[in-house]
Amino acid sequence: MTFRTRALTTGLLLDSIASGLLAAQAPKPAVTRADPVVLRFATVGDSRQDPVNFDPTAGPLSAQDRIWLQNSKALSRILREVAAQRNQVLFFNGDMIMGYGVAGPAASNSVDDVLGSDLMAFNRQYGFWRGMVATLMEEGTYVVPVPGNHEVQSKAAGKKAVVENENAWRANMGDLIVDTQRFKAIVGQDARHINTQNNAAADGLASDQSELTYSFDVADSHFAVVNTDPVGNDGVAPAQWLASDMESARVRGARHFFVFGHKPAFTYVYSAKVKKSDAVGLDKSPTQRDTFWNTIEQYGATYFCGHEHMFNLMQPRGAAWQVLVGTGGSPWDAKPGEKTLHPTSDRAYAWASVAVHRSGKVDITAYGFSDTFGATRVIQRLHLAH
Repeated sequence: MTFRTRALTTGLLLDSIASGLLAAQAPKPAVTRADPVVLRFATVGDSRQDPVNFDPTAGPLSAQDRIWLQNSKALSRILREVAAQRNQVLFFNGDMIMGYGVAGPAASNSVDDVLGSDLMAFNRQYGFWRGMVATLMEEGTYVVPVPGNHEVQSKAAGKKAVVENENAWRANMGDLIVDTQRFKAIVGQDARHINTQNNAAADGLASDQSELTYSFDVADSHFAVVNTDPVGNDGVAPAQWLASDMESARVRGARHFFVFGHKPAFTYVYSAKVKKSDAVGLDKSPTQRDTFWNTIEQYGATYFCGHEHMFNLMQPRGAAWQVLVGTGGSPWDAKPGEKTLHPTSDRAYAWASVAVHRSGKVDITAYGFSDTFGATRVIQRLHLAH
């Protein structure tokens, strides 16, 4: 894929760094005294493990990861480096658990049925992931969760979202969405204009979307989280709510708009074997995808996502960027040795760190390390001028 700079028309510059080891530890972001960073956040998604189809480089799975279904080695290193880079917030873009069951009542009250139930499995997996990120919260990085398809969908229901799983999401993640006192204590700034209420009506959704689709402000930056698999409308982002939400933020004086969802709006076609018709994101419903993306473009927003277990930057239409970081430890889509568009990063454990400067400039730097857990390096840099 070719990336084009549009500095004259959009003020965007892509500085791609394809190789070069920087340090054994995560590279420290530069500090600019003349234009200090006023907010720094990171984003990544997809750390859940697959007990059957795990990546060959991750196997054989440890007894721990077979039970708790997490890529513990990759995620723990990413979390350490996110903290070392002094990111104040981490947005985790879904698929933090394997899930995919129905988190409802057990078949009976017998111990075996309760222990073997999907509800128990969901809570066990959520609990392990929450334990892994708890240290990050204590070290100065607030964690903001984004629902993914493995959290809200059921495989038995045809990979469709079910109410029981949306309820399980709120039960396990609701205390993070958004704890204003803890946010202020960790981030050092207030989260304001918080909207975590049931926003389903704007898009004609039948189930409660509270704490699944939500938004808040930090200073002059607006953050919106969208559930890309709501009950009854899987694979569709809540575009009508988002348009109203972004306009309200603009009226309040927001200068920066950041949107987080699990599924990409535009599928990254990373090799010759992947056809455009193999869409895995919101582009399965192109008309609804375009309605969503028009709002991203209108407000100059940046969309961060996962679902594809890849890293990729793209400008699908005009100025707005999609930043795909589904690289938190789940089995990569590209197989070992497969010829891909970006061989140095298509199988890298990666995350993006975003620095918002006082001037309004925004720097996005993608960091990562190889499937052999080599040194961390810069993968790509993107500069957004506002």
